[in-house]
Amino acid sequence: MNAPSLQKRSTISQSAVWLYSYLAEPGVALPNSSASSCKSLLLVFAVVCALPLIAGNPQETHRPKYDLSTESKMKATVQEVKLPAKGSEKEIAHLLVKVGTDTFDVYLCPKAFLDDMGVNFSQGEEIVLTGSRIKQGEAEVILAREIVMGTDTLVLRDEKGKPVWG
Repeated sequence: MNAPSLQKRSTISQSAVWLYSYLAEPGVALPNSSASSCKSLLLVFAVVCALPLIAGNPQETHRPKYDLSTESKMKATVQEVKLPAKGSEKEIAHLLVKVGTDTFDVYLCPKAFLDDMGVNFSQGEEIVLTGSRIKQGEAEVILAREIVMGTDTLVLRDEKGKPVWG
């Protein structure tokens, strides 16, 4: 368990102890209330506070991991540019590219990063792609590390495959 998670649990525990001591004296916090109704209120508070800890962060578990052992460099032709909808600029932009006779889905980076870098892709554009081929479910996808377009080079990940936009 990481430190922020422990810190959240500690804060919730402290809040629950304070609330319990406040509610434990019948009639003080809630006039005309019994000890059992105060304890019920405390239970509801504890459950509501614990839900974010139980739920966790599902986005972290589905993020594909760059694999240096499958990295390769290839010439490709952009078939389609797949950008996230407006308002979802933090979502990953994709390219469908043709390498020889095969078509691949290429994970780039968040659209906001492409916008910051001033990069646009066009259908039919020839690129040189360096990336890692990985399995995502049943499909094989490529996580792009570097893309060369003419004389311009877009670096998306460092030499170890770690995203540069994070």
